[in-house]
Amino acid sequence: MFDKGKNQKNPKAMERNILAKNTKIVGDLSSEGDFRIDGVLEGTLETKGRVIIGLDGFVQGKVLCENADIEGKFSGELKVNTMLSIKASASISGEVVLGKLSVEPGATFNATCTMKGALKELNANEQKPTSEERTA
Repeated sequence: MFDKGKNQKNPKAMERNILAKNTKIVGDLSSEGDFRIDGVLEGTLETKGRVIIGLDGFVQGKVLCENADIEGKFSGELKVNTMLSIKASASISGEVVLGKLSVEPGATFNATCTMKGALKELNANEQKPTSEERTA
């Protein structure tokens, strides 16, 4: 009698969370959706969505996410599964692990950086026999 598909919301639509300017949170946050930070976060943020640190945003601690766009300041441990975009106004320090990286000229990036894809490629190359091993 009723079509179940027409009246249901899109199950893949993610919620968007915002930490507003002049707001400070100390602690750990967890979310399934995107997170925009225009205030201050001291602690851990874990999400399956995108993290956006706005121009006035500052995060000190640990962030684990799928994608990230940074315009503000970040200090700590940043793990981005897919793509990290660093804007010209950004300042990043600490430890960064990511899939892909985009950095605009003018950004400050003082961090150790590890790319996940590069590790897989290096491991694959190390396992291939050299020409000397093949002829022996």
